[in-house]
Amino acid sequence: MSIGAGIALFVIGAILVFAINVDTSQFIDLDLVGYILMGAGVVVFLIGLVFVFRRRSTEQVTRTVDPVAGERVTRTEASSSGDGVA
Repeated sequence: MSIGAGIALFVIGAILVFAINVDTSQFIDLDLVGYILMGAGVVVFLIGLVFVFRRRSTEQVTRTVDPVAGERVTRTEASSSGDGVA
């Protein structure tokens, strides 16, 4: 979601900077607002990429039933990241 929001902010900022030629210098500088939105879009996009590529873990549950003792549950956790820290 944050990747899409970053792209949207960047596009809106680019439209304000490059496509809109309205003189609003008395109230607000649309070029500055556009550049700020483009910068914020890049930051949000990069944060979204960090969240996508950060370490993920998966949990696998195997249930085996022992008729004498009841149910025994075995849990195995595997890490899918490349950093080697589990």
